[in-house]
Amino acid sequence: MHFFNPVPVMALVEIVRGLQTSDATHDAIEALALQLGKSPITVKSGPGFVVNRILLPMINEAFFVLAEGDASATEIDEGMKLGCNHPIGPLALADLIGLDVLLAVMQTIHDEFGDSKYRPCPLLREMVAAGYLGRKTRRGVYRY
Repeated sequence: MHFFNPVPVMALVEIVRGLQTSDATHDAIEALALQLGKSPITVKSGPGFVVNRILLPMINEAFFVLAEGDASATEIDEGMKLGCNHPIGPLALADLIGLDVLLAVMQTIHDEFGDSKYRPCPLLREMVAAGYLGRKTRRGVYRY
C-alpha cells in the first residue's frame, strides 16, 4: 500500500500489485483500504508506481521554469492552480513533500528508467545541498 502525505488528509492509496500478488491478498488489501476510508487504485509494481511517475516530471519542470527565470515561484504555482485547477501549485507541493524526498524519489526513478524526463533539475539539487528542504526546515522554494 502506498499512502499519500499527509495520510490523514489524502484519500488515495495505491495498491501495488506484484507478479506474485494473489487475488485474495489484493482483495484483502483493497478491503482494508476501504475500511480506513481511503480510495484505492490498483497499480503494477514499478519505480514510482503511477502517481509519482506522472507528478514528478511536472514538479521538476516547475523547478526548471523557476531556474530559467521564466516566472516567479508564486506565478508558477498560481498559474497551475488557476490554469489547471490544481488545489496547490507544484512548487508549494514540493515544499510540502520535502525537497530531499522529492530528489531521492526522482533520482531513483531516473536510475531505474534512464529517462531524461526524470533527471532532477540542478536547482533542486542545489537547494537540497543547501539544506532548503521545504516546510520541515521552514525554508524551501518558499520561507515558512
